Amino acid sequence: MRTPQSTYRLQINESFTLFDAAARLEALADLGVDWVYLSPILQAEPGSDHGYDVVSHAQVDPARGGAEGLDAVAAEARRLGMGVLVDIVPNHMGVATPEMNRWWWEVLREGPESPLADAFDIDWEAGGGRLLLPIVGDDDWSDDGTVAHLSLANDRESLSYWETRLPVAPGTGEGTPQEVLERQHYRLGHWKMGDDQLNYRRFFAVSSLAAVRVELPEVFEATHVEIERWFDERLVQGLRVDHPDGLRDPAGYLDDLDRLTGGAFVLVEKILEPGEQLPRWATAGTTGYDTLGAIDRVLTDGSAAATLDALDARLRGGESVDWSAMTRGTKRRIADTILRAEVLRLEREVRAADAWGDRYTETQGAPADTADALAELLASFPVYRSYLPEGREHLGTAAERAKAARPDLAATIDELLPVLGNPRQPVALRFQQTSGMVMAKGVEDTAFYRYSRLTSLNEVGGDPEVFSIEPADFHALMGSRQAEWPHAMNALSTHDTKRGEDVRARITTIAELPSTWEALLDKLLIFAPMQGRAFVNLLLQAVVGAWPASEERLVAYMRKAAREADAHTHWTDPNTSFESQLAELVRNVVAGPASRAVEAFLAETEAGFRSNVLSAKLLNLTIPGFPDVYQGSEALERSLVDPDNRRPIDWGRMDALREQAREPLSGEWELEVAKTRLVREALRLRREHPERFGGYTPLLAHGDAAEHVLAYDRGGAIAIATRLPIALEARGGWGETSIRLPEPPEGSGGWRELLTGRAIAGGEVPVGVLLSALPVALLTTSADPSAGAGDAEGAPPAARARR
Repeated sequence: MRTPQSTYRLQINESFTLFDAAARLEALADLGVDWVYLSPILQAEPGSDHGYDVVSHAQVDPARGGAEGLDAVAAEARRLGMGVLVDIVPNHMGVATPEMNRWWWEVLREGPESPLADAFDIDWEAGGGRLLLPIVGDDDWSDDGTVAHLSLANDRESLSYWETRLPVAPGTGEGTPQEVLERQHYRLGHWKMGDDQLNYRRFFAVSSLAAVRVELPEVFEATHVEIERWFDERLVQGLRVDHPDGLRDPAGYLDDLDRLTGGAFVLVEKILEPGEQLPRWATAGTTGYDTLGAIDRVLTDGSAAATLDALDARLRGGESVDWSAMTRGTKRRIADTILRAEVLRLEREVRAADAWGDRYTETQGAPADTADALAELLASFPVYRSYLPEGREHLGTAAERAKAARPDLAATIDELLPVLGNPRQPVALRFQQTSGMVMAKGVEDTAFYRYSRLTSLNEVGGDPEVFSIEPADFHALMGSRQAEWPHAMNALSTHDTKRGEDVRARITTIAELPSTWEALLDKLLIFAPMQGRAFVNLLLQAVVGAWPASEERLVAYMRKAAREADAHTHWTDPNTSFESQLAELVRNVVAGPASRAVEAFLAETEAGFRSNVLSAKLLNLTIPGFPDVYQGSEALERSLVDPDNRRPIDWGRMDALREQAREPLSGEWELEVAKTRLVREALRLRREHPERFGGYTPLLAHGDAAEHVLAYDRGGAIAIATRLPIALEARGGWGETSIRLPEPPEGSGGWRELLTGRAIAGGEVPVGVLLSALPVALLTTSADPSAGAGDAEGAPPAARARR
């Protein structure tokens, strides 16, 4: 199995097609990229900018370049010696435009008798044999079920609600549009009815994404014919599997995928909670949110936790946040509102007689508070999901937490445990699929926008309650990663991160100057609404982190973040007054009198920010596993949450930076050039000498400033990063602190620092010498042909020819 040394993620859409990606590959190869990593490319909903709403598994999306576009990518990648990794979406399909999804169209037309009915996870009985489509707007809905703006085609073979076209079952097209609607295998409902009446499984709370039952062999085969072709024709070398937690049987699915691809390289977008281990599936590992969290935390000053806690409490009127209680509350709210339909479906399956064995009869049924107990268990679940038969301890933990919070449910919870812990019970498998939905919506999409202590820690796969980790803990994590998951992906920015890597790098400086941040915040609060002061703290951290950003971008972020927090304004009931006040705050901070105070803070933290940017990137590029460079993040990545992080890339600017980065850095250096140089040298070294990244040995510093050093030897590639740079400067710099470098191999010519091209002696070396030019260093032996500006014998032919 071929494995990547690095990947570069490209967002493929109608504006940047597969043909554009093919034209970009030579520049990526010059940067040092080993594999190109493509967002989903199967046919998606018209106008989709992300591709996760697949409407047909039968072809590459014509709007994204089609089969010819993928051929072009594959041919160019082959010429350059690159691999191709593609993001696939097995859990769900897009159904917002039924006429574009042939499967969905046929199920709507033929109902439960359709040969395709089993492809979707539909509870026909709960819907009285009909499928609820919650698409009707407020102004078009009547309580008696009458739908306005409903029309019937002249051929009487389709209905339309505004632009949404729907099929008419054969022989049912006579009468008024409303009368025809009543005869169909589906019914239209007000959009809010999806919260508690939806009778098909979906992706999270998105009713326009219907779940697919790939656990059925015939469905798996039908949805993977095109993917199988990619491997048969050697167009693609690896896959990234989106949202495996939504699948009925992730392990079984990955086994099927392994068989279909002939053992190809596969990664899973699995979110691990701190301390949680990835099951031993047929995968090389996760997409790297776990390492993202570790990198951010080892660069965070843990001494600021108490000060920032006190600030957060003050902004909440003296009320301290209990993160566990907050997330239990937000998850319970999700279970009781937008995912209520999923809880009620679990209750229906629990009430099935065979789920209770001899303890209950079908007539007696399960306890009356079963739905309440199920919702409480989901709210108390400690990880995204368990994988029975292993992982029963997570269910036990959830039960203990749920009973502690709701003693009145203890008896019912105890009755549920044997059922939910039995992998032979369908409801146990569905519970596993549901807990991840509640976790994602309750924590990632709600609590992360409510908790404002230090928002660089509010990232997917991380626990904001874990404020920092020490270098020794980081080394232990990386040692385990090298031993257990050496080919997993390491992320720093993705299409799903709440804040880009360099936004987080700036926010991390707050932990070194918490009192300075509090003083700035107090100056800015005079422009803010009186309510929601903790959210204002979150918003202003984003403003400062993304600086300089346009008012338009920041106001768009504010609106999304405030509505996701779901505290003072809501997606379904916007508080326009509150949002207007926040927009005015943004205007004052960006272009008004408050901007000078912000710029003063930025100036005070600039050196720390520059150090954090390079240190985080160095760690991402060199730790065990392989790095993914999200498009454009070889330069400064100041994006906020999607869709901001999916903006078009200025490729001309990336090319200019790459050209500047060819030369070793010396004297005064521009941050973006230095970052691009770091990416270029690290990726080239990984591609051309992967054997130098085959181990992990911590390198410990000695001296008064030793805590500010994070260094390790990967087996011939040595990384040295600075942590807590503002505190380091305050103590007067490195002083007598030193680090012992390994002796270079005999005949290697000694160590060379790749960013500056300097020769470095082995043995005990002052850190102030190693890091005299930059806050980071990347060393390898000078006999390495890729060091400095020399030619790379191991590079692809096209890469050698360009030098």
